[in-house]
Amino acid sequence: MKFAISYSTPYFGVDPDRVVAYARHAEECGFEALYVPEHIAVYPGAAVGGHQIPAGLPYADPVDTLSFLAAATSRILLGTGVLLLPYHHPVVLAKRLATVDVLSRGRMRLLTVGLGVLPGEAKAVGVDFATRGRRTDESIDVLRLLWEGGEDGVSHRGEFFEFDDLCSFPKVHGGGSLPIHVGGSSRAAARRAGLRGDGYFPGGALTPDERDAQWRLVRDTAEAAGRDPGRLEYTRWASIDMGVEQAEVFAEQGVTRVVVSATSADPAEQRDQMSAFAERLGLRAGY
Repeated sequence: MKFAISYSTPYFGVDPDRVVAYARHAEECGFEALYVPEHIAVYPGAAVGGHQIPAGLPYADPVDTLSFLAAATSRILLGTGVLLLPYHHPVVLAKRLATVDVLSRGRMRLLTVGLGVLPGEAKAVGVDFATRGRRTDESIDVLRLLWEGGEDGVSHRGEFFEFDDLCSFPKVHGGGSLPIHVGGSSRAAARRAGLRGDGYFPGGALTPDERDAQWRLVRDTAEAAGRDPGRLEYTRWASIDMGVEQAEVFAEQGVTRVVVSATSADPAEQRDQMSAFAERLGLRAGY
């Protein structure tokens, strides 16, 4: 099992020195990856799961942030947790992600996408909130089509996007497509992961029974679609205070990767929390 860490730009801030110090210490501790969240825009009264989002929180663009951190690090993988895919044009996004992957020598490898839950955010970018599931499915297909297409170009006719003989370069590092993990707390997200995803990253607010049911749904959906469920990765949120026993429970549940986050906004305390986690779980020794 692998261990990653999230940097919450809304709560930890976007001071460049602090962001870089966090990422570099995470890399030194042996964390596999660094995740960054996304909201394109919020507004007074916006809420997720009954909790209001303060309108002034600085949600930095995750792709730009990861590009910045790629230049300041050398090993740690780059992830989104989650990128709101229906609010991005896939032709533009394919180029941006491939560029980060090439410039980071193949580290843009934990792209996790979700639908978003704020109707006002969808409206602000001109997306019909009710169509964001279908739009996400088509966007995943378009991303892979563009990444894998050659100099002869590729064409697409869909509900939301269409183009003819399109070429998108540079290609991702090493060729092929970037892995696309599906995030979300709904059974629709679980089915999407089984049908189209390279992995599943469920939300942290699910009950244990519902989370287990969704992971079974991911695997059953993949198998019914003729895909190998054994190739799908399973990522979970956890507390940075977790110990070896909890890690063993996750491993028994088939979890591939655990993502934690510092709980303090103080840089010194963040470093201590990361170091203590790495020591408990043996990250530097390749736990």
